[in-house]
Amino acid sequence: MRDIGHQLRRALARSRAGSPLVLDEAEALLSARGEDLEHLLEIAGRLRDLGHGRTITYSRKVFVPLTMLCRDHCHYCTFAKPPAKLDRPFLTPEEVVAIAEAGRRRGCKEALFTLGDRPEERYPIARAWLAERGYDSTLDYLRSVAIRVIEETGLLPHLNPGVMSWEEMARLKHVSASMGIMLETSSPRLSERGGPHFGSPDKVPAVRLRTIEDAGRLSIPFTTGILVGIGETLRERAASILAIREVARRHRHVQEVIVQNFRAKPSTAMRDAPEPSQEEFLATIATARILLGPHMNLQAPPNLSDPDYPRLLDAGINDWGGVSPVTIDHVNPEAPWPALSALERHTAARGFTLRERLAVYPEYATKPDPWIAGRMQEPVRRLTGPDGLAVDAQVPEPTPWQEPEVRWKPRTISLTFAKRQDAGLREDADDVYGDFNELRVTKDWATRPRLEPERLEAEVRAALRKAASGRGSALSDEQALALFQADGDALEALCRVADDLRRERVGDEVTYVVNRNINFTNVCYTGCRFCAFAQREVDAESYTLSLDEVADRAEEARAYGATEVCIQGGLHPSLPGDFYFRILEAIKARTPDIHIHAFSPMEVVNGSARLGISFREFLQECRARGLGTIPGTAAEILDDDVRWVLTKGKLPFVLHDHVWARRCASPLGRSHPPDRRDPAAHGRLHRVRPAALRLAELPALPGRQGAARAHLGG
Repeated sequence: MRDIGHQLRRALARSRAGSPLVLDEAEALLSARGEDLEHLLEIAGRLRDLGHGRTITYSRKVFVPLTMLCRDHCHYCTFAKPPAKLDRPFLTPEEVVAIAEAGRRRGCKEALFTLGDRPEERYPIARAWLAERGYDSTLDYLRSVAIRVIEETGLLPHLNPGVMSWEEMARLKHVSASMGIMLETSSPRLSERGGPHFGSPDKVPAVRLRTIEDAGRLSIPFTTGILVGIGETLRERAASILAIREVARRHRHVQEVIVQNFRAKPSTAMRDAPEPSQEEFLATIATARILLGPHMNLQAPPNLSDPDYPRLLDAGINDWGGVSPVTIDHVNPEAPWPALSALERHTAARGFTLRERLAVYPEYATKPDPWIAGRMQEPVRRLTGPDGLAVDAQVPEPTPWQEPEVRWKPRTISLTFAKRQDAGLREDADDVYGDFNELRVTKDWATRPRLEPERLEAEVRAALRKAASGRGSALSDEQALALFQADGDALEALCRVADDLRRERVGDEVTYVVNRNINFTNVCYTGCRFCAFAQREVDAESYTLSLDEVADRAEEARAYGATEVCIQGGLHPSLPGDFYFRILEAIKARTPDIHIHAFSPMEVVNGSARLGISFREFLQECRARGLGTIPGTAAEILDDDVRWVLTKGKLPFVLHDHVWARRCASPLGRSHPPDRRDPAAHGRLHRVRPAALRLAELPALPGRQGAARAHLGG
């Protein structure tokens, strides 16, 4: 049996010394009571002061409950209601704007949108309400009303719509300053029968963690947190905090962590469940501060601890969260917000200064790229003071939701340009790329087993027999991987089989196309770690071509005999979504007979997200403007582990059914560590081609290191 007292004393000593803690030690800290708790609070408070000084922040907000319908059934929730208890499924746009306007007049700067998860999938009345107004989903409607709030009041939307896909968040990033979802717990046990999340598909921890992870890949300032006292063990609670820490370290996008205490509510299945004691809650907050470090923004809601909320400051928080002078807390309507004057008074009484912040924290507001979408940068800038906090006593004003001015800049560097070997990383590398060393798969690379020579030879022979007999589609992943590792005599045999298959299928004729690559910008914040092409807008080597310059290059290519131009660029934060359409029009106006091979899958995602339309609609519009085919570039790596390590924010979009409209090429890039499964995964494209794709070609491209993050970063 473990000696909990000894474990706690050891964990306290290691915390005081700043040593990293393991799960057992984190669990022990959560058990601190009495004198041990006071020691724990002292350590947590010192860490908070180290990271944030004596400033405590809050956000002056309005709470917008866009819909209280929800497909989940959480056993402690009074927010979600059935249609019979609501006047209508959703707030109307006019009601949303009226709430925001009331807040604007009181100096609020945040519009907190909270809503149930995908109610249209459970309630026909929600589906019908949305369809009657031209919306495909709740998230489409949320996007629309968020734009109205910005343009009619100037408040900054913070979106809490529940579980979202990567594509959905990509669209919503353009209408929000920040987003969030509470992890609540990382324990799948609580989703089992009898648990508080049973019957709630959106509360499965892996699903919620994937949303948080995807937000990091999209560089979205994100809020998450845990719910204390819903039946989790101390060990499960510690694991939840550590799960948040892991994803936050990988992507540096978690702007705040909320530690929220469970409150039992009448008329719920958990109405008689015990609430966490004050000591238990304080120990959890303090442990979270120690595990998450001095610089994490840590919040605990004051209204759920009233009248004892000033004590939360002793546990290491540096933020009170959103506090509204206008609207109630619709999730906890029985718990009114403290008056702002009282909040300031109680904060000062403990030796702190209360400051107002925005929905997006200073460290993100002051570094908009890559964190703030182009259309949101002006709304955020108008409310941001020099220190990144809210401008004191400022009343927001309606703000146009529009693309920023583009700074056109001709390319001055040569095509052979490469940074010198000692150039080092760009200064915002951690923001753009995340932390390389916190990726588990990076650590696993060195220990992955290699095939023994005898087994490798046997796998190669078996694979070649299948391929030579025309059964290449029957190759196993292991056999395909073995072929990628073939050398010597095995490589010569592989080449002979491949050459025979080529001759049988297409003969001995070798084709080519005369084309010109036109990269209209190299400004990009996607965060691909193998890329030396991407630059920041402020970099001396960056460029963004005007439409005339793009058309000039196409016209010049045509004069040299080219029949095709390949158009691609970085994901520039300031280029409007319709810029892709305008490129097509400009080229066709100059060279109407030239074939346009353009726009990587990531550019399709980027353009459709900025315009708020589907991939299908985006591609249809491109085709109408002259697009001929699309490249598969940006789908270089189809192995999930390797792709997320090296590209951070890229999807294997080439497999998405929305590429239905075009023929495409899918490059196979080798710019990453060998002995991985990804070539085999990429090779499986031919198995899905008849049903999903019209692949025109499958190029194999060598990786180039140069100034790439993966090379310079070691």
